[in-house]
Amino acid sequence: MSDHSPSSARGSRLLRHVPHLLFFVVAGAALVRLAALNTALCWKIFTISSVLAVVYAAGLALWSALGTRVRYAWVAALLLLWTVLVVLTPPFLTTAYVWCAVPLAWAALRALGRRGATVAVVAITVVLAGQLTRVTGRFDPEIVLIPVAAVWGTVALHRALEREQHRAGVLEERMRLARDLHDTLAQELSGSVLLLQAAERSWAEPEVARARVRGVTDRLSASLTETRRIIEDLTPAPVEKAGLGNALRLLCDRARQDGTAARVRFRSVGGPGPDLGDQAATALFRVAQGALANVREHAHATTLLVTLHHHPDRVELDVRDDGVGFDPAAPPGPGRGVGLPSARARLRECGGDLEIGTAPGRGTRIRVTVPGRLRSGPVVPMTSVAVR
Repeated sequence: MSDHSPSSARGSRLLRHVPHLLFFVVAGAALVRLAALNTALCWKIFTISSVLAVVYAAGLALWSALGTRVRYAWVAALLLLWTVLVVLTPPFLTTAYVWCAVPLAWAALRALGRRGATVAVVAITVVLAGQLTRVTGRFDPEIVLIPVAAVWGTVALHRALEREQHRAGVLEERMRLARDLHDTLAQELSGSVLLLQAAERSWAEPEVARARVRGVTDRLSASLTETRRIIEDLTPAPVEKAGLGNALRLLCDRARQDGTAARVRFRSVGGPGPDLGDQAATALFRVAQGALANVREHAHATTLLVTLHHHPDRVELDVRDDGVGFDPAAPPGPGRGVGLPSARARLRECGGDLEIGTAPGRGTRIRVTVPGRLRSGPVVPMTSVAVR
């Protein structure tokens, strides 16, 4: 039995909300105690703590609308406010804000890429150990190491959940491949066998037999084309051979031929942009593949626009359709709902992020951002290409 049942997926989603709940419980309890003490210092700490809680809540509420840079700024603001609090807080209140380090570490892991999250967690650890040592007047392993262990245990838990998402994504890809093979190759081969059997029975009528053999030839030719498409989906060869821009253009060309939408356009705009590297380029291509597959299967769109934006420090992929859209807050159906988390996990490995905007009847927009290294050498202008 698979470990990736719907109840397991729901359990993982609930587990991701526990650190946020811990933050508001700890911060709320501290605010109540500060108000009861009713001193000038306590009211100062109360104000800063309230601002911290508001910033934290705002980031969670507006998460889907936040870009990568805004999320970095959000985490930086949280860490700055928290550091001010633990420095100002008197010893008898230190414990309350010490345990806020755990949800703050979780927020950093969720919002930042692997490198940025590691820097943030190290900073939290340094502030935590320094404040606890200052409060006690000495380094007490029992007092210092337990909260620090909780912070790094949070890191380990988050990494484990990311690996679980990745495994779930692999299983979903296998299911998609099995479904594609069943719906295309297996069905066509089965039909071809039936036609050949009918041709054998009508061998005494050459014209009828030849017509049926021609039908088999046509079906097998279509099956060969579909099999090649499936093989292309399983290998990053288009990116390695043609480059990201050309691979996306060919992907859109195939989407137009497959009837994904009546009008399919691809644009590549901006300067040369940064050097992404194979991993990031392949991640962008895979996300585009998944997005176009979703449009083909669910969107019923008439227009699809795929745009590759080249910025000096990053590359953005924008996929828009005018299809039926969906409610992002609605629970996914059976066997679905893993694609976006899997794409986000893949993008985080190269420091990228994914945002989605949609509503029933309003179409869907997916924007992917991946940072990169600045190119060296002469600047070569990019040209815009389109598939119509």
